[in-house]
Amino acid sequence: MAVLLFFLGHHYFSLFFQTFFQHRYAAHAAFRMSKGWERFFYVITWIMQGSSYLSPRAYALMHRLHHAYADTDKDPHSPLFSKNLMDMMMKTWRYYAAVYDGSMPIEENYKKNVPDWKFMDKVGHSWASRIFWVGVYIWFYVTFATSPWMYLLIPIHMFMSPVHGAVINWYAHKYGYENFEMKNTSENLFPVDLLMLGEGYHNNHHKHASRANFGSRWHEIDPVYPFILLFDKLHIIRLNKSMPDAIMGVNRLERDAETFAAEKKDKDMVA
Repeated sequence: MAVLLFFLGHHYFSLFFQTFFQHRYAAHAAFRMSKGWERFFYVITWIMQGSSYLSPRAYALMHRLHHAYADTDKDPHSPLFSKNLMDMMMKTWRYYAAVYDGSMPIEENYKKNVPDWKFMDKVGHSWASRIFWVGVYIWFYVTFATSPWMYLLIPIHMFMSPVHGAVINWYAHKYGYENFEMKNTSENLFPVDLLMLGEGYHNNHHKHASRANFGSRWHEIDPVYPFILLFDKLHIIRLNKSMPDAIMGVNRLERDAETFAAEKKDKDMVA
């Protein structure tokens, strides 16, 4: 029971701060917060993501580029341009590393309002930090695991953030249903998304990228949105009434549906 609670806790808490802080705040500016609260969430995100900590700045920049170039050869993580899930994950990591270390040139319009705390990113990205958190996971399992198979969960703890990203970036661009006709392959994975805390409403998100609530239909409950409303009421954050997606470069590539369909068909034939 202790291992199950620990695993679920790590999954949900790390995912919560990924979607709340790195995704909705850093990448899409769905709400504002003071510098003090921003640094608080930097630290808590590091604690919750542990060994798989992702820089909010690099995450935001890469994600904005995903929206701008969705399902083209410039997309950081499109299933259309990867042989399989692992291939996409490796490409995503190389892309992220290039964004993080500055070796990939990025246009200035994508950098607007992106949080940046170099000290915390340096701490979170250090080998000392990553090894420390892996040590915590191993210690917990040595102490509380009641069966050898439970140790197989440790690698998921180690790479929790990339695993979350892969679930959405791969499966939510291949399976599900659409509320909106888009010029990309985004789908809504689940009618009710409790597993991925609303991230599974990917088609909705590509349609309304900067909206704080990822649900659109009555049954599409976004478990994170009530917390956003609560934080707004407590003056921890300030919701933006509206934020044009073009600010994040979301609408830079507008391709007609026929062109997109032709590209997808060609890609499928090659595969």
